[in-house]
Amino acid sequence: MTDLVIRALNKGEEHLFTGYAQPDVVGFAIFGRTYADYLAKNEYRPEWTWVALRGDRVVARAAWWGGPEDPSPMTLDWFDFEDPAAGEALLKAAPFRVEYCLALPPSWRDTPEAAQTRIDVATRAGMKPVVERLRYTWTPANGLPERPGRLEFRAEPDDEVIVEVLTAIQRGSLDAHKVADLKRMSPEQAARSELEDLKWFPGPREWWKLAYTPSGELVGITIPTKNYASPVVGFIGVVPDQRGHGYAYDLLVECTHLLVEAGATQIQADTDVTNFPMAANFRRAGYPITQERVFMDF
Repeated sequence: MTDLVIRALNKGEEHLFTGYAQPDVVGFAIFGRTYADYLAKNEYRPEWTWVALRGDRVVARAAWWGGPEDPSPMTLDWFDFEDPAAGEALLKAAPFRVEYCLALPPSWRDTPEAAQTRIDVATRAGMKPVVERLRYTWTPANGLPERPGRLEFRAEPDDEVIVEVLTAIQRGSLDAHKVADLKRMSPEQAARSELEDLKWFPGPREWWKLAYTPSGELVGITIPTKNYASPVVGFIGVVPDQRGHGYAYDLLVECTHLLVEAGATQIQADTDVTNFPMAANFRRAGYPITQERVFMDF
């Protein structure tokens, strides 16, 4: 058998990735993403794209994604193989130790084989499951939910105030990534990390709003923003003392209105599959599930 060669692409070798012979059955490709488009936007790069070859044949491929200005990739989000051993070897050989995001259709459990083979190979390469998340997409066809009118929203330009609010919201969070952060750092450190993550988004900082009751009590924060593909619900959080009143729905509706007022015709949002209260808010606000995602990490 021909020896397996694993390496990053050189500039001009994109055909090795795009010429992979197997059909796309899972991953972002089935949702319309093309490698060439994201390469042109500098979100994929040859040095972040690895292939496993036997002779001239690509038997496994992987592309790591990052923002156009990022110095290193943030996620592995394109991973295919016709030879599981080659796929495992590729993941072990590549130098990137970041999260794997496997995008799947909502009905993927009806025919789970393609997803499960990738999960199994990533597991053998040393990755562990982190969380499964649901992707929601609002469009005007779903109707613009009416603002409940219970809260007042104010811009807050002071990052230190935002850190205080995020620190409070961390307590009792149902988000798996935030729970993991709190196991390895203090609440304030986790909040500052969250702040930096939110400031990474190219959406304007002035869109962020704190929410208050009419009597002036802080309720939480809503962060409408956008990523490099779409307007998104960046963050919604209610402080512990105000939970139990359904305010997360108010924050989601305000976020939706602010993005629509800024011209959005599509809004995307995510939550963990186990966050049942937030899932109910998305349904109520007209956000259907359009994708599921499995996250794994080393």
